Amino acid sequence: MLSNIKIAVLMGGPGSERQVSLASGNAVLKALLSLGLDAVPVDVTSTSFDLPPGTGLCFNLIHGTFGEDGQLQEILEEKGIPYTGARSKSSRIAFDKNLAKQAFLKAGVPTPKSEIIDCTNGPTLPSFSAPFVVKPPREGSSVGIEIVKNQDEALDAITKASQHSKDLLIEEFISGAELTVPVIDGKAYPVIHIIPPEGVYDMATKYPWLSGKTTGSQYICPADLDLETTLAVQAAAVAAHQSLELEVYSRVDVMLDADNRPYVLEANTIPGMTETSLLPKSAAAAGLDFPALCQKIAELSLQA
Repeated sequence: MLSNIKIAVLMGGPGSERQVSLASGNAVLKALLSLGLDAVPVDVTSTSFDLPPGTGLCFNLIHGTFGEDGQLQEILEEKGIPYTGARSKSSRIAFDKNLAKQAFLKAGVPTPKSEIIDCTNGPTLPSFSAPFVVKPPREGSSVGIEIVKNQDEALDAITKASQHSKDLLIEEFISGAELTVPVIDGKAYPVIHIIPPEGVYDMATKYPWLSGKTTGSQYICPADLDLETTLAVQAAAVAAHQSLELEVYSRVDVMLDADNRPYVLEANTIPGMTETSLLPKSAAAAGLDFPALCQKIAELSLQA
């Protein structure tokens, strides 16, 4: 199916996750070339970009703003060029944490208690007390997220987060195991347990090479969970994926509390795709190596 198609690997992007995107893009490019496919790199530096003549598929590896929020997808839809991953509408909803939360609640997906606060006229406190998490709704890779452990920290944290957005999502803090679950073609893959070195999973612990750190988070895959809990976590991930009407694939972040109850946080529609990223780790545990994973995503996207 892919042998006669020119694949443009879109990477970089104009957003805050540019360096991570370049790493994903180059890894996927290498994998596609190893399969003997006609793949070429395209470094997207702005919202205006050119594609190689004869492009038959765009493999989208632009994380965060522009690549993951539906903008790029709309451009490619207007051009009539197929691309990997979720379509423009589902991408926009999944990327906006406020819209995604509404979809989770409507579908009965287990998710932390939350409310949206409007900081247009200055920082506003939520109706419930700390501990809670402050989330700018349209940022990726934990950009701008503030964890408020004590009520006296709340105002400063909300003020800081409001620099990214005025409509902030305030979410109940769930203490427990941090998990993530890939969903590919409607099927949940092995659960990954994320163990940050200092208890906070942020840009520095996700990508230590970006911040000069020598140690990052630990990852256990498959997660050391009993079968009942594993199935409950995977079911929550699939339910979240379906509630957002996502096409092809996603990676769903889930918190597991002390009573083994899963709470969905969000679904990532363009997750990291280096050979050491979380989605490829899970796929490898299911017997799918990195080149085969890239091929599967491309073929499913063409079918979609």
